[in-house]
Amino acid sequence: MMKAILLDVDGTLTNDQKEITPETRRVLMKAQEQGIRLVIASGRPAKGIEKYGKLLEMDKNHGLFLCFNGAKVIDCQTGEVLVNTTMQQDLVTKTLQHLKQFDVHPIIVENEYMVVEDVYDCMITDKGHTFNGFQYEARMNNYLLKEVSDLASYVDFPINKILVVGQPEYLRENYKAISAPFEGKLSMMFSSNFFYEMTSQEIDKGAALQSALSKLGIEAKDCIAFGDAGNDITMLQFAGVGVAMANAQEEVKAIADDMTDDNNHDGIAKALQKYIPSLQ
Repeated sequence: MMKAILLDVDGTLTNDQKEITPETRRVLMKAQEQGIRLVIASGRPAKGIEKYGKLLEMDKNHGLFLCFNGAKVIDCQTGEVLVNTTMQQDLVTKTLQHLKQFDVHPIIVENEYMVVEDVYDCMITDKGHTFNGFQYEARMNNYLLKEVSDLASYVDFPINKILVVGQPEYLRENYKAISAPFEGKLSMMFSSNFFYEMTSQEIDKGAALQSALSKLGIEAKDCIAFGDAGNDITMLQFAGVGVAMANAQEEVKAIADDMTDDNNHDGIAKALQKYIPSLQ
């Protein structure tokens, strides 16, 4: 019996307009009525997924927010923090210094701000669209932008993640050089074509889910997970059933147990009705 539904956000729970479709919402609401817990698992900070949690009424059903790829896990209803893993301070400084060698743009979160070095210097082109990557990330997650002259010397407080923004082709060509000094020290992965994420070594969605759900008496075999990007792989591998969206990256499809329709055509709803017939 399925006890939890694990959901990535971008490219999975939401369509290309960053909205949850009515049919997907209907099926997820019905799942909660049947006592199935929802978990939104994202690279985003909590503020970036709160609106989806409210739309799904997760705050009334003990839903979980898994933020920063698993560095923080929060019970939506009680506000209890079940997991909170920050990066070692020396590694944060070394990483931000190392990134200066590359044509990339780091972001860190500080309270209500996303902190960067030059708010105007982050133009990205992806899938034919050109946009400011800082503005995209801040507006999508309901943060203000804050500019400092040097992130490496500025950050002297605990953070969960460093988000690296770059041109898709450049990131693919250089991510190995970016990550090389921190192999075995940090967990590093793509969350989109233009986002490369860096957290503490032990952090990924699968590990965080194991830690948080075990406290609630939910086993992996009783979970179904949905994802589309590299940072979803450990979550799909953790779950009893791991489902890749039709729009997923090829490496995600390769490890998935099943594949469903894309994020614009109710892929989540269709797969849930297949595996949980009572949601028809």
